[in-house]
Amino acid sequence: MAGSRELIRKWCLLVILVLASSGILVSSMKVVKELPGYDGELPFYLETGYIGVGDLDESQLFYYFVESQRTPSQDPLMLWLTGGPGCSVLSAFFYESGPVEFTYVGYNGSMPSLHLNPYTWTAVASIIYVDAPIGTGFSYSTTAENYAVDDYKSSEQLHEFLRKWLLLHPQYLNNILYLGGDSYSGIPLPIIVQKILDGNNAELKPYLNLQGYVLGNPKTDNYIDDNSRVPFAHRLTLISDELYKEAKEACDGNYIYLNSTACVEYVGEIDDMILEINLMHVLEPVCKTASSRPVESLRGKRRSLEENYEGFLAAQANPALWCRDYNYVLSGIWANKREVRDALGVREGTKAIWTRCNSSIAYTKTVGTTVAYHANLTKSALKALIYSGDHDLSVTHIGTQNWIYSLNLTLYSDWRPWFMDGQISGYTMEYISDYGFTLDYVTVKGAGHVAPEYKPKECYEMLDRWFAYYPF
Repeated sequence: MAGSRELIRKWCLLVILVLASSGILVSSMKVVKELPGYDGELPFYLETGYIGVGDLDESQLFYYFVESQRTPSQDPLMLWLTGGPGCSVLSAFFYESGPVEFTYVGYNGSMPSLHLNPYTWTAVASIIYVDAPIGTGFSYSTTAENYAVDDYKSSEQLHEFLRKWLLLHPQYLNNILYLGGDSYSGIPLPIIVQKILDGNNAELKPYLNLQGYVLGNPKTDNYIDDNSRVPFAHRLTLISDELYKEAKEACDGNYIYLNSTACVEYVGEIDDMILEINLMHVLEPVCKTASSRPVESLRGKRRSLEENYEGFLAAQANPALWCRDYNYVLSGIWANKREVRDALGVREGTKAIWTRCNSSIAYTKTVGTTVAYHANLTKSALKALIYSGDHDLSVTHIGTQNWIYSLNLTLYSDWRPWFMDGQISGYTMEYISDYGFTLDYVTVKGAGHVAPEYKPKECYEMLDRWFAYYPF
């Protein structure tokens, strides 16, 4: 079996080279056997490359593909997206679920060291990590106008990307397919899922063996998500009972579209109470010098700070000054090394400075809610895993549960704890529809906005159980 898969892989490489040389398809791939910072040959299969999408393939989406380290021919295949919009998928690769991660102890400013991630999701699934939309990570376009992307165009491009990728990797066409993502991926991902179902129904080739989707702390509905921050902050005693009661009465539970002077004043007080709280994880320090994830407050104020290399090194010398965002600095140092770009096969001249989260991309948020997409997907036989780090104040578990409730699914298994190593790791509920659709909602106790960053072992266990249809 391994020999036949290797023959297929070599055949695909030959096809790509022929097509690229003829100008028919502007795509490329490279098998990466060594990564700068990692000692020795990689003990897993890593492939990087570009897939051209859009008119004349002028937009080039860069991807990292890691083959399952268990049984690739039988394990699921998953396309993974990162949020932002504009955050590189290297963030997920290094800080969430990829096979390697950075070594921080003793870092001195040289090439960052890498070590194996014991809780990598690629232990049980093959994962395609893709930089999207255009302008994110190492993805680029040959024309300036193609950098202007919105939610619909990005979803269309990703759908095209996936179909082309599978045509170039036919050995995975029969594998179970899942789509996954977190944060802002909650907007494009349900749209892509719907496009895949529609394409399959229209008998588009190739047929995609889609079985479900995974979303973590997903941005889903502008109003529901943002409005839930106030009751969430109250539950965590970040605002007093008195202030919450007065704000709730004055605003009639609506803290976004303020309808009275009193409501404006109370929401202003609430904003003041949580202004110095880390919205990504309420128990961790606010990152004053190394933040690249701007977040809006209830009144639209933005927190936007720049990554700071000197601040990172200073924090290493004094652990009391540590902030999680300092960790992200290493990805910028690593990805901007010439030897790294050579190893990854990044095309020269296509990216000047790599940034983990590119806040300057020409992206238009055209979709304010994807609840209707989720509602339509419940009429299929797919399965969904929606999970929340329960200490996230940016996309709260309260808001996520509220839009799940609105789907009017049948409650199959009520709120109960799930365990790992004999300890409660969070709580879970299961819903079903009359069409065979199932939705598992899971909280990860103690985790923040991107749950695997905070609780890698628990999130690995969660995903492994879900893939195997094992109850939480």
